[in-house]
Amino acid sequence: MTMLKPGELLQEVAVRLVARYLTSSGALDVRTATGRELLGPGVDVSYVRDGEVRRAKVKGDPYFGTDPALIADLSLPFYRADAHAYALETIADASTRAPGWVFTSEADQLFYLFTAITCTEEQVASALGASEDVFFDRLKVERDELHVLPMAPTRAWLSASQDTYPARPVTAGRSASWVRLVPTNDLAAGVRGVRVLGSVLPK
Repeated sequence: MTMLKPGELLQEVAVRLVARYLTSSGALDVRTATGRELLGPGVDVSYVRDGEVRRAKVKGDPYFGTDPALIADLSLPFYRADAHAYALETIADASTRAPGWVFTSEADQLFYLFTAITCTEEQVASALGASEDVFFDRLKVERDELHVLPMAPTRAWLSASQDTYPARPVTAGRSASWVRLVPTNDLAAGVRGVRVLGSVLPK
C-alpha cells in the first residue's frame, strides 16, 4: 500500500468526515472522488440535496488546537495552534505558477474543515485503513468545526484582495504550492453566504 504524506492523510480524513456528515444530515447519493471516479477538477465530493446535485471541494486544516502541550508535541502533526485563518491555495506549483484550486476548482462550495487531531501520523494512517465504525473510534479529534463557503463569491473576493494577505509555501513531494492566509472574520465580512456549521463528528 502506498504511504500517504501527512497532508494527503489529513485530506483523506477531511473527505471522510464531510461525507459522513452529509449522509447523516440527509444528503442523498453522496460520492467522493477516488482514483477511479473523478468528480471534476478540484471536486472532492458530490451529493444531492433538495433535488439538486451539488459539488464541493474539501479542505482539511489542523491549525485548530488549543492545548500548548499538544501543540508542542512534534509527534502530533495534525494538532497545530489555532490560526483563526483559512489557508487558500492560490498557486498550485511555484515553478510553473499554475493557479491553485481556489481559482480552478469546478466545485459549487468549499467545505473547510478545521480539526485538532490527537493522533500520530501512523495512528491516522491505521484508522483510515479500517472500517467505518473503527475509523471513527480510533480517530481522536479534540475539536472540529466545518465552514461552508460559496466557491464563486470566495474566488471573486480573493482575486481582488489576495495581495492583502501573507503568502506561505506548502511543500508537497517535489513541488511547492502557495497559500494565502486569510483571517476567517475577514472572509466572512467580505463574502456573503459563509456558514459555520460547528462540529461534524458523529456523536
